[in-house]
Amino acid sequence: MKPQSVLFYVQHLLGIGHLARASRISEALADDGYDVTIVTGGMPVDGFPPVRLRHIALPSIAALDAGFSGLADASGAPIDEAFKDRRRKQLIDTFHRVKPDIVLIEAFPFGRRQMRFELLPLLKEMHAANPRPRIYSSVRDVLQARAKPGRDAESVALLREWFDGVLVHGHPDFIRLEETFPLAHEIADRIIYTGLVVGPDADPAQAGKYDIVVSAGGGAVGAGLVHAAVEAARELPQALRWCVIAGPYMPKADYYRIAGSAASNVEICRFRRDFRGILKSAELSVSQAGYNTVGDVLSAGCRSIVIPFTAGGETEQEVRADRLVRRGLARAIHERDLTSEKLGSEIAKALATPKIADPGLDLDGARRTAAILRPGGMRHQIPSN
Repeated sequence: MKPQSVLFYVQHLLGIGHLARASRISEALADDGYDVTIVTGGMPVDGFPPVRLRHIALPSIAALDAGFSGLADASGAPIDEAFKDRRRKQLIDTFHRVKPDIVLIEAFPFGRRQMRFELLPLLKEMHAANPRPRIYSSVRDVLQARAKPGRDAESVALLREWFDGVLVHGHPDFIRLEETFPLAHEIADRIIYTGLVVGPDADPAQAGKYDIVVSAGGGAVGAGLVHAAVEAARELPQALRWCVIAGPYMPKADYYRIAGSAASNVEICRFRRDFRGILKSAELSVSQAGYNTVGDVLSAGCRSIVIPFTAGGETEQEVRADRLVRRGLARAIHERDLTSEKLGSEIAKALATPKIADPGLDLDGARRTAAILRPGGMRHQIPSN
């Protein structure tokens, strides 16, 4: 019997969280027997998507700045109409070549409005196809608050017109979609909770042993956190061994400046393929409050301090950090309050508390997504009560 084919579109613009989550879901789909093609449109990231997946890379686009004020190509120049035309044609040609049974579109229509130039034509092509694929929006548990009036209503209209459902990769007992999307009641019949998506189990024996693991996600906006951690390490017991992961997108000047000031008990790098493994054996994680990192920390069961990213009006990480604190799963420092002294004090307090044995949340969202997408698979979704 021919396996069901899946086309998964993901566009990362600033960090790597969207790409990492889509890659994990795609791997779970492939493991479950789906024929998966993942289409990416951001800057290349080592290790994502995994080499075993069929991968189509559109010409790269990134955000011009942390406020997402515009789009740039790989050289940093603003994209033009000719660039958009090339991407749009390649994307639609890919759809017709793959002929997928299922299409997953990451973030849109709740985010990635900048990509409407190619996504709306793609949706029209898919609806004109015979047979038409099933189409799902794939979103994280917390959506970014929309400041402009009418944006939420537009998302609802687009979802109801073009999509069969929205896969919410979260647990309703932790954060419900309506808490960050006020019009969720208008699409209640299409909301499907999958549980949190985390990576596969890692063997800590195959990874290095560190007491404190500091990570800054993609690193584009993580210099403040990494610098504070390196400075805090000087004031805490030197017997503590630190691994500081700056991120692949941290500007070179920031990276080399901070790395050059690190003490001998601090190992600093840009990326660790064994991230989940070192978390498993670590005493404490210090990180932003991005979706993937939080999921990995909860899965590892280590103590956690989060410093949510809030620049440019971002609200997502602050919401997640607040919920973690309320459930006793993490300590938090507001970005504006971050200093090496404050971080060192919070680290000392965190190390004096017990580890979290069980967060009480479903962390099997990748495999559950694969089960949900099977015919009759909706019984595998997490009840929203």
